[in-house]
Amino acid sequence: MGQAAKVLQLFKTLHRTRQRVFKNDTRALEAARIKINEEFKNNKSETSPKKIEELIKIGSDVELLLRTSVIQGIHTDYNTLKLVPRKELLIENVPYCDTPTQKQ
Repeated sequence: MGQAAKVLQLFKTLHRTRQRVFKNDTRALEAARIKINEEFKNNKSETSPKKIEELIKIGSDVELLLRTSVIQGIHTDYNTLKLVPRKELLIENVPYCDTPTQKQ
């Protein structure tokens, strides 16, 4: 896959992830849209293949971070947030053990 296709694919993936992560939050959706578009526009004239690969890696890392680490919070009271985790963020907890195992 050529670099131009990788860049376009990353751009689309970031916007899809933005829509999933910030669903129903118009302020966050708009801020993320502006930031993604701004970063791509700022680096539009980059010609160095090495630098482009580095930027693609950074963009991929950002997408992974958004997808796996961001949880929405909704203000319910003055000092209270209601967390709205997505299904892909819910993982099985490791059971707690009172007696730690010895490393060998």
